[in-house]
Amino acid sequence: MNPAEEQQRDQSAERFLRLVQERRRGRLKIYLGLAAGVGKSFRMLQEAHELRAHDVNVLVGYVETHGRAGTVAQLAGLPVLPRQRVFYKGRALEEMDLDGILKQRPAVVLVDELAHTNVPGSRHEKRWQDVDELVGAGISVITALNVQHLESLHDQVLRITGTDVTERVPDAILRAADEVINVDLTVDELRTRLQDGKIYAPDKVAAALANFFQPDHLLQLRELALREVTRALGYQIESDAGGAPAVAPQRRNADRLLACINSNDKAAKEIIRKTSRLADRFSAAAWYVLYVQTGRETSDRIGLATQRHLINNLQLATELGGQILRVKDDNVVGAIQRVAQEKNATLLVCGVTSEKGAWERISRRGVTNDLIRAVAGSGRDLDIYLVTY
Repeated sequence: MNPAEEQQRDQSAERFLRLVQERRRGRLKIYLGLAAGVGKSFRMLQEAHELRAHDVNVLVGYVETHGRAGTVAQLAGLPVLPRQRVFYKGRALEEMDLDGILKQRPAVVLVDELAHTNVPGSRHEKRWQDVDELVGAGISVITALNVQHLESLHDQVLRITGTDVTERVPDAILRAADEVINVDLTVDELRTRLQDGKIYAPDKVAAALANFFQPDHLLQLRELALREVTRALGYQIESDAGGAPAVAPQRRNADRLLACINSNDKAAKEIIRKTSRLADRFSAAAWYVLYVQTGRETSDRIGLATQRHLINNLQLATELGGQILRVKDDNVVGAIQRVAQEKNATLLVCGVTSEKGAWERISRRGVTNDLIRAVAGSGRDLDIYLVTY
């Protein structure tokens, strides 16, 4: 067999294996909203009724009604799996019964609040991991998510709303979805629902209107949600055209991004999230996170908290799709240049503090300034993107 025939045979086998794997997996549908109260759970339950009308075996695995009358009414006539009671620190808590769903094996299961953190000791830390197991077991899932819970948007949401969203999901979940539906309301409609008591209890309305539900906040969140749905549609079209699984869309160009971090926790998080967004925007071939450990940052010279933050940030990069690179070198600029050349990087992503006078200090000294000068004088086709923190 000649090389061309062998390659064609391998490609044919890969395509067939992909079809087999896709058949084994369930489908994932996500209702995405700009904030609580837009009607995601309501829409999920409506769809469940429509599926049952077509004789599809549907199960409500977990839906949070928040006491909203319209949502509660939609539960009528649907099979609801009892929640699992879990005891933690002397308290009885309720969680989704993952094993109960797997045992019943419905064709479709409804799972609300995708970003939820499970009770410690659960099989998975996060509900999105429960969903991933269900889909892997061949059960299709319809779920719901607010845009502020996407990992790469954390810093933007914090700047927009002032709220540090602690429950987050990796962006890969959205990319892996077979369908993403934008549940949209105008800002005025959403605030009216809030004022009418259709979202939160009356004693929480005034605080919500004055904080998270400010018109400008909601307008920017709405724009983010629309943008994410558009990106998700792009992934789906690209995947369908290329025949690749949705979880790993084919890249269109050769851009390679290199994020440069140190043990500064806040800076590293912002640089990693920004690089993830840029990689998606550019459809980059790959993106990397480089940590250059100097003699000042050895394990015996930095505190345990700093070490823990560094490990968490490298884990964050992995969850967002980045590849981790770690080198030991006191010449940070030289190390960055060397790795950039080895990985054929086209864009460096570095951090700079937003404190007053930072730009003046950069122009005089520092790693960032030295790196800019070194790259400018290297003659390489390499750009630098600065992230403020």
